[in-house]
Amino acid sequence: MPQDTLKVPELALVLLIGSTGAGKSTFARRLFKPTEIVSSDTCRGLVADDENDQSASQDAFELLHYLVAKRLKRGLLTVVDATNVQPESRKPLVALARQYHVLPVPVVLDVPDGVALARNAQRPERRGVGPHVVARHRQALRRSLRTLKEEGFRHIHHLRGEAEIDAVQSITRDQLYNNRREETGPFDLIGDVHGCYHELRALLEKLGYALHDEPVADVRDLGIRVTPPAGRRAIFLGDLVDRGPASPQVLRLVMSMVRAGTALCMPGNHDIKLLRHLNGKKVTVNHGLAETLAQLEAEPEAFKGDVRRFLDGLVSHYVLDGGSLVVAHAGLPEAMQGRGSGAVRAFALFGESTGEIDEFGLPVRYEWAREYRGRALVAFGHTPVPDAEWLNNTIDLDTGCVFGGRLTALRYPERELVAVPAAQVYSEPVRPLNYK
Repeated sequence: MPQDTLKVPELALVLLIGSTGAGKSTFARRLFKPTEIVSSDTCRGLVADDENDQSASQDAFELLHYLVAKRLKRGLLTVVDATNVQPESRKPLVALARQYHVLPVPVVLDVPDGVALARNAQRPERRGVGPHVVARHRQALRRSLRTLKEEGFRHIHHLRGEAEIDAVQSITRDQLYNNRREETGPFDLIGDVHGCYHELRALLEKLGYALHDEPVADVRDLGIRVTPPAGRRAIFLGDLVDRGPASPQVLRLVMSMVRAGTALCMPGNHDIKLLRHLNGKKVTVNHGLAETLAQLEAEPEAFKGDVRRFLDGLVSHYVLDGGSLVVAHAGLPEAMQGRGSGAVRAFALFGESTGEIDEFGLPVRYEWAREYRGRALVAFGHTPVPDAEWLNNTIDLDTGCVFGGRLTALRYPERELVAVPAAQVYSEPVRPLNYK
């Protein structure tokens, strides 16, 4: 049955694919804002005063790629109105999507040759487009349908015939998972916990949260309920597990809060490593994972399943408060905020290293925050520091609780720091916290 609505991500590079005469321009004008459409014909007209001057195609496509890049850089949905039937014409556009961390979305307008030829005949400027051109385009399109996924397209819309194309009456722009701009807080942002359950309870209580231990009635109960201060919400910046004494209890508490809607949670690199293990992947059991696995041995399989599903559902980062706040485990440069790609997720989890190894045998991390000039406050953890560290509208909240430091929170928007000391040194750091 023809669908009347197409879904695309709110930030995407939409490629219309079809032969000349397939109705791409009409489709685009009907469903997208004029400013969102970058047309090869229009670009050809701009550089040659003639939209049909094929000798100007190289210059026209250089202009098209330039305009697409500028729009994607600014985080604007962009529609490319061109035939796009050949892999070599799509390749630079997919590269631009990757460069700016947006999803490329193809919309294939697949009409019979006769329809395309009839439409071309109705356009005086296109009457010279013969059957051989349309046939060549359609042949390339058929081949493309077999390779689009290999080229990097995940969500493919294939509209077959005039009826399916005409049936589409609207475009639904799906909000990205990381887009929480409508949530304004106030928030309590909590740094790396690493299994320090006693300290986490103490910090939450110091922040005004009430914790209630409850009997576990069935496997769906987590045994704890947390009541936040009126209107406030906690945000955990990742690395809930490893190295500390009570990772399962930390997971229960955070999972309970997220399930109740009183907290958001980022994944940390340690959390994702645990997830990979729970999914049966081969991982190196080091950096505290052995302790977490030993602690989980005493837990029922149903709880481990809950943990796996919880960690698997975590989003790499969030953009909050109208774009004024970004939270990610290892931080995030401005160019990656609110975007979705493997590179964005990797940076949010691990940061970036220089490729060098320090005197302790650890990778030297690239200090992205020193170059940060973004409008949003970026709150992160991952790199332990003796005291919460402000730098260029970023703050590192990992104050090394598991290493005998403190567990620290930032009240937002108040920008007030609240911390509790570690009860003891649970794990000796390989690199001193004050190392520079």
